[in-house]
Amino acid sequence: MSADDKVLSKKTESESPANSEIAAMRLAEADKLAEIDPTFDTKVVTAPREESQYARSLQNAIVTAQCADEMRATDIVVLDMTKIASIVDFFVICTGTSRRQMHAIADEVNRKLKGEGGNTRLGIEGYRTEANWILMDFGDVVLHVFTSEGRQLYDLENLKANATRIDWKAALEPVAGKTAETNT
Repeated sequence: MSADDKVLSKKTESESPANSEIAAMRLAEADKLAEIDPTFDTKVVTAPREESQYARSLQNAIVTAQCADEMRATDIVVLDMTKIASIVDFFVICTGTSRRQMHAIADEVNRKLKGEGGNTRLGIEGYRTEANWILMDFGDVVLHVFTSEGRQLYDLENLKANATRIDWKAALEPVAGKTAETNT
């Protein structure tokens, strides 16, 4: 038997009915485990977060929103992405009135999360350009700082409309209470 015949023989063995049945079973199993995202017609599989991991991510998102608020950002929205995305827990979306303000918001969030919080910044986009959007990725939290025109153009809130909105100001009170307790 020549080498070409051996390859052809292996190829026909792998295409046997038993292998196609196994492949069909695997697909059926994946369909049971996956949720279907009707907006993109793709399968989205999300693993449940551990409570401690979720709590830490939520706290990072609240700190991010608070920093943006302190730097006078407008229309601050926190979206819980855990049910629709496996690579990020929260989006924090806000609007800056100028490039300088957008940079100040990004710098303050970077200082708080990376410097004081010990988080790793995985990436930053739009900071050194004249873009209408600055994106900072901290893994569990992604900050989006837009100009008002950019926010209308990209419309992330509606793009991710099935994400749960978090009332970060209400959630901020327990975090502030814990900080006050720690200081006394």
